[in-house]
Amino acid sequence: MYDIIVVGGGPAGMTAALYAQRNGKSALVIEKAGFGGQITHSPKVENYPSRLSMSGNEFADELFSQILEQGAEFEIETVCGIEDKGDYKVVLTEEGSAFEGKAVIIATGVKHRMLGLEGENDLVGEGISFCAVCDGDFYKNKTVCVAGGGNSALQEAILLSDKCSKVIMLQDMPYFTGEQRLQDVLFARENVEAHTGVKIEKLLTENGEFCGVEISKAETGEKQIVNCDGLFVAIGLVPENEPFKELAELNDYGYFDSGEACTTKTPGIFVAGDCRSKMIRQITTAAADGTIAALAACNYINQQ
Repeated sequence: MYDIIVVGGGPAGMTAALYAQRNGKSALVIEKAGFGGQITHSPKVENYPSRLSMSGNEFADELFSQILEQGAEFEIETVCGIEDKGDYKVVLTEEGSAFEGKAVIIATGVKHRMLGLEGENDLVGEGISFCAVCDGDFYKNKTVCVAGGGNSALQEAILLSDKCSKVIMLQDMPYFTGEQRLQDVLFARENVEAHTGVKIEKLLTENGEFCGVEISKAETGEKQIVNCDGLFVAIGLVPENEPFKELAELNDYGYFDSGEACTTKTPGIFVAGDCRSKMIRQITTAAADGTIAALAACNYINQQ
C-alpha cells in the first residue's frame, strides 16, 4: 500500500509527488498519457521563476526525473474510479489494476476544447496556441487570430493586442458573449478586427507551417481566407472529473468545487491544479496546488 496516490502527471500532480516523497511518504503517480500535461504543448516557457527560458517538454522531463530521484513510482494507466474504504482508498484503472493508498490526490487537469479540424493536433505548439501569457511573445509584431467570443477569448485578445501588429477575432455566434467592459476595451484598439457569425472551416499550411485559416459566413456560406501567423483557440476548457463526482463536489462547469486548501468532502481525498475551481490557471498555480494538497495529505496520514 502506498501512502499517497496521485492521479495525473501534470505540474500539479508531479509537484504533489515531490512534496510527498520529501516528507517521507511513498508516492505513486498514475498518468494516462504523457507526463507534463498541457505545458508540453508550449514550445517555450518564459514565465517560470528562476528559469529564463525552457520548453514545456524540458520542464516536464526535468520534474519527472526529479520525482523519480526522490523515489516516487509511476504507472501509465487510465484511472476510472476511486473506492473509499475509510482508512484507505482503492484507485481503479481501465486496464484492470487496483492500487491502494492511504490518501489520494486528484490532479487530472483539463484539456482545451478543440476546433475539431484536420491537422489541428499536429499544429498545437506550431502555430496553434491556447495561452497568450505563455506564447504571446512568439507573435510580437505579427498577425494572429483568436477563435472564440467569451471572456477568455476577449482577455486573451487584449493581451495579444499589446504585442501583435494585428488581432483578428473569429466568433461563430452572431455576437460576442463576453462581458461588455472587456469588449469595450478590446474593440477600442485600432489593431483589432472582429468577425462574428463565421466558422473556421480549415487550417492552412505552407511548406508544413501554419499560415492562416479558411472561414465561412453562417448566413451566406461565403468563404474567405484569413492569413495569420498564429491562431489562439479560446473556446473553453474541459475538466475530466466525472468519475470522481461521488467523492468530491463539482461545480456547474464540472470543476472540483474546492478552495485553496485543496480538500474535498471525502477525508483522505484531495484535489490540485487546473481540475479545481480557480481564477488563474498557470504552471505556477498548478505547482502551488500540488504543494498544498501534498502537505494536507501528509498531515491527514500523520493524524490517522
